[in-house]
Amino acid sequence: MDDPRKIIIKPIITEKSTDLIERANRNGVPQNAYSFQVHNRAAKPEIRQAIEALFNVKVRAVKTLWQRGKLRRTRRGGVTRQSNWKKAIVTLREGHRIELY
Repeated sequence: MDDPRKIIIKPIITEKSTDLIERANRNGVPQNAYSFQVHNRAAKPEIRQAIEALFNVKVRAVKTLWQRGKLRRTRRGGVTRQSNWKKAIVTLREGHRIELY
């Protein structure tokens, strides 16, 4: 995947993810970690390159995990499952920020 916009699908803006940006670590320094929904087959080096290219920042670390799809009820009493998706938590170096909103 060459295009960074195909790797990074969208940022995740929730209360928990915005708390990761400002929450202090053991040393009292903000974690500066941002959450993104990424392509299912994206690897950590590809995610790092895409974030650096799209937002012009330096990445310190990338963590990935799979979010399980939720069960949803239908109108007729049936149950369906949403698709599983891949999430990346990207930690930036000190002095770098991403303006998401």
